Amino acid sequence: MKTLNEGAYERVSEMIEKSHELGISVIKTKAGSTVLDVGIGSNGSYEAGRLFAEACMGGFGEVSFGVYPGLSIPSVTVQVANPAVACLASQYAGWALKEGDFFALGSGPARSLYCNEPLYSVLEYKETSPVAVLAIESSILPPESLLDSISRKCEVDPRDLYVLVAPSNSLAGAVQIVSRVVETGVHKLFELGYDTTMLIHGYGICPIPPTPGDFMTAMGWTNDAVLYGGKVWFTLCDKDSAIDSIAEKLPSASSKDYGLPFSELFKRYNYDFYHVDPMLFSPASVSINNIATGRWQNFGRENLELLRREWFEQ
Repeated sequence: MKTLNEGAYERVSEMIEKSHELGISVIKTKAGSTVLDVGIGSNGSYEAGRLFAEACMGGFGEVSFGVYPGLSIPSVTVQVANPAVACLASQYAGWALKEGDFFALGSGPARSLYCNEPLYSVLEYKETSPVAVLAIESSILPPESLLDSISRKCEVDPRDLYVLVAPSNSLAGAVQIVSRVVETGVHKLFELGYDTTMLIHGYGICPIPPTPGDFMTAMGWTNDAVLYGGKVWFTLCDKDSAIDSIAEKLPSASSKDYGLPFSELFKRYNYDFYHVDPMLFSPASVSINNIATGRWQNFGRENLELLRREWFEQ
């Protein structure tokens, strides 16, 4: 079976091969690592964002495009097999990357090679791979010294390290962020203490917001797309029905911070992510089909009026 990193590398290879059509730039570092600029100095594209998102899931998920009902705006549809591995061990942005003045969170399957996050002990998951793929949301390219450090920690040759970079205020950046709609639901389950290995399949829909000119606005709009427009369906096999005691806490509306545009909330907390209620970061609507019991449950709902005001009535 392919590793997450090998699955991601297939998407990266396609991006490199089609770089001109996708509107991205391919950069080689002095040590031989490959950096894909998917929206900083290049325009990028929706298709580049789709491949970016699939690489983040290690090839265990598929992303397609549609039109979001009620908003007449493009949307992503995400299908994920083995959500615990694809979303937590790979797609989740859990690796804090710092070098000098540069700081960002790393996501993607390279994390499963380094395994410096507690969730890997819970999942009992660790990879070895001849290639490493990491994704970074940033408006600047990472320093080469940081990439050299990453390759050492992942125990791969620098020439076998591939790093995808896109800011939130880019076409590809917006697509890859809202394609985390299923991941936010899986991570919420994990934070609530649920055994995410019982998840069989995840399916999600999320609107793609307009692309604003600045990073802070884009960060708010992409977060709001998930919090107020994201819809997720989980299929799981839970014989003990442990899901029943926490299911109502899954949608974003269960948070005390629900109801404001994220940019306003962020400002209220002096631009400190860690003061925002962590229970807010979840889809607007979550549906659960427990095949062990045959039960179907739905919690939460979209808040399209908030999204219309924020995106279209400026």
